[in-house]
Amino acid sequence: MAQHNELGKEGEKLAIRYLLKKGYTILETNYRYLKAEVDIIAQKKNVLAVVEVKTRSTVDFGNPQDFVNPKKIKLLISAIDYYVNEKDLDVEVRFDIIAIVKQQNTFQIEHLKDAFLYF
Repeated sequence: MAQHNELGKEGEKLAIRYLLKKGYTILETNYRYLKAEVDIIAQKKNVLAVVEVKTRSTVDFGNPQDFVNPKKIKLLISAIDYYVNEKDLDVEVRFDIIAIVKQQNTFQIEHLKDAFLYF
């Protein structure tokens, strides 16, 4: 597996542990719908958190969250619309980004709630 894929998988595992510590229940990981893949679907109380995880080894080319583009946002929205209807859920939906930067042997995690409000 390519090194960047391994870093991405490691980042997703860290994000899951982070969310569990914060009291979220993980409902799905790597949920697929058509061309979309949602990294994590989690729930805390009546909020369904749709989480895109971005992991980078450096911020030299920008922060991890800067790599979530409008096309990806559109795909995530359509996937979650389908998911909520399919499961007949009555929840508030929130789109988050968990940005992770690996610095030597440590990871810096930033949880951006309602992240798509800023795009």
